[in-house]
Amino acid sequence: MHLGGLVSRWVESHRVGRPWPPPGGGGVEPFFMRVALLTHEPFYPPSGGGSAEALYQVRELVWRGHAVTVFAPVSEVPAELAATGRVRLEPFTGWAMGRRTHLRTLKYLLYPGALARLVRRAAARERFDVLVAQHAIACVAAGRLKRPLRVPVVMNFLDHLTGFMETWPAWLMPPPLLAVLKRYELNLPRRFAADAVLTVSEPLADRFAATGYPRERLRPIFYGYDAEWFRFDPAQVEARGQVPPVVVMHGSFDHHHLGPIALDTVARVRAERPDVVFEFIGPDTPAWRRFARQAAARGLAPALRHTGFVPYEAIAERLGTATVGLVPYEESAGTHCAFVAKVVEYLALGLPVACTALEGLRRYFANEPLIKFAPFDGAALGEAVLAWLAEPAAARARLAGPAARRVREELDWRVVCGRAADAIEIAHQRAATAGANS
Repeated sequence: MHLGGLVSRWVESHRVGRPWPPPGGGGVEPFFMRVALLTHEPFYPPSGGGSAEALYQVRELVWRGHAVTVFAPVSEVPAELAATGRVRLEPFTGWAMGRRTHLRTLKYLLYPGALARLVRRAAARERFDVLVAQHAIACVAAGRLKRPLRVPVVMNFLDHLTGFMETWPAWLMPPPLLAVLKRYELNLPRRFAADAVLTVSEPLADRFAATGYPRERLRPIFYGYDAEWFRFDPAQVEARGQVPPVVVMHGSFDHHHLGPIALDTVARVRAERPDVVFEFIGPDTPAWRRFARQAAARGLAPALRHTGFVPYEAIAERLGTATVGLVPYEESAGTHCAFVAKVVEYLALGLPVACTALEGLRRYFANEPLIKFAPFDGAALGEAVLAWLAEPAAARARLAGPAARRVREELDWRVVCGRAADAIEIAHQRAATAGANS
C-alpha cells in the first residue's frame, strides 16, 4: 500500500471484533516489516501503568502481518502470540527491572545504554525495518541507534515522565536537576530526528511541538483499555443505587496519586456523609502507607478500605459495585499531560467520575457529562463527589450507557493501537520512499 493509502487509514483504524488469529495467516498489509519494540518494562504479564499497551500494540502489528522482536526486561510472550511464530523476546538480563526494584532510578538511568547494546547485538544478526520505543527511557536508546542502524525510529511517549517528578520531595528530586531532566526529555524527538512521535495526550504533543519538532509528525493516540475485561452491564449500573455508597480509586499509588488533595477529599466527603467508604485498590506502596498514616492522624481511618494488589482481570468486578470513581491527582506537568487509564475504565463501566482538572482529560472529555472536574483542591474535589452522591441514581444511570459506548468506540485497545500501527507503517514507508529517492 502506498503512503497516501496509509494516510487515508490514519483515522479509520480497525474496529472491535476482528478475528484472532489473523485470517489466512497474514495481516491486512501487502508489505512486511521487521519491527523492534523497545521498552523498559516487562512485556508480559504487564506490570501496571503504561506497560499494558505494548502487549496490545504487538498484537495489532502481528495481526497486520508484521514480525516483532521485543527488547524488554526478563518476561514472557503470551501463548497466543508465540504460536504465530512472528513474536520473539530478546530479554535484558543485566539487572532486575521493575516498578518496585531496589535503586530503581539509578537502574532506569543506566538502562538506555544497556538496551542499545542489546539491540545492536541483535541487529548484527538480522536487519530491523523500524524501531518503536515505548516510554522516554527506551526512546533514549532508540534515538542513539537511529544513525548507526540507519532505520526509522518511532517514539511512543505514554507519559511525560519527568513532569511527574514535580510532585516529588525536593530532597529526592532537586528542582535544578529536574529542570535539566525535563528539558532533555522533551527535546528527545528533535535531538534524534525521530521519524514519528506518538503521544498519550494533546498537551504532551503541544510540548514536543514547542521544542521545534514538526507538528505533522506528532500523533496523539491517547490511552486505551480492554473492552473485553471492562464490559458495560446495565443491571450492575441499576444496582448501584441500592447499596451503601463507595468511592473507589485503583492504581499503582505513587506520589502524585495520594497527596493532600486525596486526603482533603476524604475529609470533606466524610464530614457530610459519614456513611461513605473510600476503597483503594492497589499495592501497598510507601505512598499508600504515608497516606494511611496521615488519614489515621485526622481520624479518617474508618473511612478507608484497602484491598491490596488485585489482578487486572479482577479489577472491573471490584469497580462495578462502586458508586463514584475518584481521580485525586496532584497538579504537575506530568499529570496535565497524562491520559489517565482509570478514567477510561470508570467510564467503560458507566461509573461517574470525580477528577481534578487535568488538562489532557479536560480537553478530550470536555463535553462528557459523566465526569465532574474540580480545581486542584481537596475540598472542591470532595464537593464533586458529594454532587454525584446527591444525584438520583436514575439520573446517573441515564448518563452511563452513552459514556460507555463512547469509550468503547474511541478508546478500546484495538482502536488506539490501530492508530499507533498506522503511524508506524507511515514512518516506515516514508523512510523507504526517501531512501529510494536518495
